Amino acid sequence: MMQDWIDSKDELVPFILKYDYKNFQQFIEQVNGFAKGINIPESFVSHSTYWMINDDNRILGVVNIRHKLTDSLKRVGGHIGYGIRPSERRKGYASKILELALIESKKIGIESVMVTCDQDNIGSIKTILKNHGEFFEDDYVEGKRINKYWIN
Repeated sequence: MMQDWIDSKDELVPFILKYDYKNFQQFIEQVNGFAKGINIPESFVSHSTYWMINDDNRILGVVNIRHKLTDSLKRVGGHIGYGIRPSERRKGYASKILELALIESKKIGIESVMVTCDQDNIGSIKTILKNHGEFFEDDYVEGKRINKYWIN
């Protein structure tokens, strides 16, 4: 999956994919610690990471759920960040991974979920709207227009 992303030259999303994954077992232990609030980098919050895997054990995508919002996450990022590997896009996986993340968010105790995306990211906008996202505002962050949505 990572080579797929590297070859495409697309940004690694969600941010958790930017961590060192070469020692995958250590990476998973680190990610599991973050979900429990262990060794979280300063200015971060507890967050859970889930992998979308098909029947052939091929990783299709990743979703990261932040357990609470900081002022920074209220501007961009929100509760949920997700990404589908480039070779598997436009197959409905983004909508499904967001749908499943909403179920997990509720289990964590998050009733209203904020999701953000770049204003020009039509695929993400459609994915969010398909999952009952309601646009509430846009913002200008680091040179980009960001749309913000709530999903109850």
